[in-house]
Formats: sequence, structure tokens, C-alpha cells
Amino acid sequence: MRELTSFYTDAFVIAVKSILEHKLRAFLTLIGIIIGVAAVVVVGASIAGLKTYVIDRVSKVLGSEHFMITRMASTGRMSDEEFERKNRRNRRVTWREFQYLRENCQTCSYVGAQVADNADLDRDGVEMPAVSIRGVTPEMLEIESKDLEEGRFVTAQEVESSAPVTVLGADVRDKYFPVGSALGKEIKLRGVPLTVIGVEKARGSFMGSPMDRLMYIPISLHTQLFARESGIQVHASALDRDKFPEAMDEATVLLRNYRKLTGSEEDTFSLVNTDEFNSQMDQFTGAIAAVVIPITMIILVVGGIVVMNIMLVSVTERTFEVGLRKALGASRKQILLQFLIESALLCICGGLVGLLVATGVVALITIIAGMTMTITPGYIILSIAVSSSIGIVAGLYPAWKASKLDPIVALTLV
Repeated sequence: MRELTSFYTDAFVIAVKSILEHKLRAFLTLIGIIIGVAAVVVVGASIAGLKTYVIDRVSKVLGSEHFMITRMASTGRMSDEEFERKNRRNRRVTWREFQYLRENCQTCSYVGAQVADNADLDRDGVEMPAVSIRGVTPEMLEIESKDLEEGRFVTAQEVESSAPVTVLGADVRDKYFPVGSALGKEIKLRGVPLTVIGVEKARGSFMGSPMDRLMYIPISLHTQLFARESGIQVHASALDRDKFPEAMDEATVLLRNYRKLTGSEEDTFSLVNTDEFNSQMDQFTGAIAAVVIPITMIILVVGGIVVMNIMLVSVTERTFEVGLRKALGASRKQILLQFLIESALLCICGGLVGLLVATGVVALITIIAGMTMTITPGYIILSIAVSSSIGIVAGLYPAWKASKLDPIVALTLV
């Protein structure tokens, strides 16, 4: 055991000395490995950052651990046949069904309702077209995790009385009330003057669509101002993360029972949740990684070819050393391992440098683009494992060639 440890220690020391004796050559040799590892890590961080960014934006729109029941909805692509079948079968969700779910769903922390339409605003000749008008119940504040910059949200009493009040999105507030507080001021919607009771914090945009170009009003007032034929959306959140699937199942069973559906009959409504979107994002980012990562690894393959070439040069340069070691009793296996260790160490150094370069690039992109990019442990392990594997594979033939040298012939080639 002591002899084995001594051999590997000596081999490591010799490998380090060999690399340090030719610093410039080692650096130029490893440029391909450095760029390849940096590319793999940066691409991985970009994919992870994209997923985090999109999920964060969706959470700001929909809230987390949140599901929705409505007549027609889907998080994925729906075929024409499936759409036609659901369009014929599904029935609109009614206000009574919302009340039934709110009263009976035991695993739901909040059950709310929402409807949405677009309208053009005009105040003192200042127009703002295509503003999203959302009729809501007070529970939507908690379900969608809304943050208010000032004021308050719609109350249950205002829903019952169809009170002419509104909560503005940041874009609408900036358009009509850029100076001072908007609270207590009036804005007309379809000729009805609404009193501003709150302003939502700015949420930015999502996939190029603004998330602040909207107004919230009591859902009862919304039904008076807009003709609704497709029913309402019922939104709900679970008591905690562990009860989320149970809450969805309970809500589904409750609505099926209310509609008197038997066990063999399909649902006559649609249910979507944020977890489905997260799963789709996993598939989407996984598909991107499956295509992009192998392409970036081509750089590592090219770097491995360069390493193999330099290791062949190193074997030629150290022919006398190899012959002397074999003459003193070194076995073919020891010679083979010596050059493999040197090649692997060379590539591991390149992988570590590439990792440092990737960290700098990721930090720079995060500052410039404003999107948080995360270097995940998986990509770190992958980069180091791949770079060391390339070092072993690239050094295999040169090491084998060195181990095959005849010591007599090697000692005469001085």
C-alpha cells in the first residue's frame, strides 16, 4: 500500500513539474478545454436562469401553488380534435359553483373568482387602449400573491354591493396619475366613474406582454359592465405545499359531484395549475440542453485532440527518460499511468480555469441582462468529469506508445 501511494505521489509531482516547465505550451494546449468547459457551464447557467426567470414571472402573474378551474384551459398544445370535443362537452363555471367550492373545499386555503375583458380608457382626452379589466373577489389578493404599492384591495362588501371602485396597475397609474397619490381619484370605465382605492406594485413584462396594463374591479361590477357568456374562472390555493395535489383532487371531486357526473364520465371543465407549467418548463429547458450541450462539447473534443498531439510531442521529448526508468525497473503499467496522470491533470487544470472563466462571464451577464443565472452543481461536476475524461482518453495513445518503447532503443536516442 505504501509503495502504491508513493508511486502515485511521485507520478503527480512529476506531472506538475512537467506542466510548470512548459507553462506557455500548457496554456495554449488547454485553450480548447478552457473555452469548452466555460461554454458548457455558461450554457447550463443560462438554461437554469431562463427557467428561474420564467417561473418567477409566472408566479408573479398566477401566484405559487395555485390552480384554476374554468370552462376551457390548457397549459400545453391542444389538438383540434380535443378542442372540439371539449368545446362541445365543457360547461361554463357559474357563480353558484364558485360559492359551493369556497364553502366546501377543506384543503383549500383560499378560493376566489376572476373574469377578464379588455377596454379602452379615456380620461380628459388621454386615451389608453386595450387595458385588461379584471373582475375579482378579495381572495385573489392572496391566491396570486399580489403586492400593493399603496391603498388596499377589493373587499367582500364591495363585491356584494358592486361598488364602483378600482385597483390600478402600475402602467395605468403612471399614465393618468403620474404625480402624487392616485388614491381617492376617479377614472371612468365605460362611462362609470370608479374611485381608486389601491395601486399594484409594478411587475414588468412577461414574454413581451406588459403585466401592469390592467385594472381590478369587483367581479359583480364587471358582470354589469361586460356581457359574460363563458362563465368565470375559479382560482384556489392549498393550505400548504404538501396538500396541493389533495386540494386539486378535492376541488375536482366537489365540482363533479355538484354537476352530478358519474365515475365513467369525463370532466366538463378544465383544471390547470402552476406545477404543470413548471413541469413543462423542465421539459422545455431539458430539450434545449439536450441540443445545445452536445454542440458546446464539440469544443472539448477539439481541445482533447490538441492535448493528444501535445502528449505525443511530450513522449518524443522524454524518450530517454522513459528508457532510463524502464531500465531501472519501471513496468509498462507504471509508464502508462505516469503519462495518463499527466494528461488528466493537464485537462483538470483546464477545466478549473474554464470554470473560473464561466463564473466571471455569468456574473457579467447577470449584471448586464438583469437575469439571475445560476451555475448548478450538476454542470460543475459535468465539466470537471468531462475534462478529466478527455484528458485520460487523449493521453491513452501517447501513454501506450511510451509504455511500448524498448529501453535499449530509447537510451540510444540521445
